[in-house]
Parts: sequence; structure tokens; C-alpha cells
Amino acid sequence: MKPEFENIPLSKTDKRFEIAINGHYAFIDYRETMQQISLIHTEAEPELAGSGAAAAVVEKTLNYIEESGKKLLPFCPYVFAFIKKHPEWKRIVDERFEGYNQL
Repeated sequence: MKPEFENIPLSKTDKRFEIAINGHYAFIDYRETMQQISLIHTEAEPELAGSGAAAAVVEKTLNYIEESGKKLLPFCPYVFAFIKKHPEWKRIVDERFEGYNQL
């Protein structure tokens, strides 16, 4: 994560994780059960394109999931690609996830 995003807090609503940068948002839509968090869709507003904000919200969200003790289901293609690029995060992916062996 780029240093400029390190101190930006992650907010969690009932439908998304998000970070705010200068009034613009990068967010991940999710669903949660007692044991798992499914990440569905990642998006950054056009004003944040190319800034690293999407990667920052993903990394902050993965940290949150790990700290919660839940398992991750990375349905979002961006999150899936992020984990492929950073395989140390495979540790929080639920082994029953259909694409687990492609990570």
C-alpha cells in the first residue's frame, strides 16, 4: 500500500468497506456470514483512477477480515487478482472456495 493511504481509516457499512480520499471513495461491496466474508465488487471513483486507492481498500479489508478471524471468499475479480499477486493473503481464503487452487 502506498504510504499516503496508510493512515486513512477503513469504514464498514452494512454493505461495503470503504476509504475516503479528498471526498472521493474506493469501496468493496461484500456479504457476511458468521464464518465468512464474500467480497463481491471493488470500485474506485474515476477521480482516484491510477492512484492505488483500490489496492489500498483491498489491503485494508483483507487486514480487517484476518483480524475478525473469518474466512474470505474472493468473488471479486480485482480481489482475486490482488491475492494472486500477493499470495501471502491466500492464508485467509476459505479452502472450500471454488477458485482456491487457482490462487
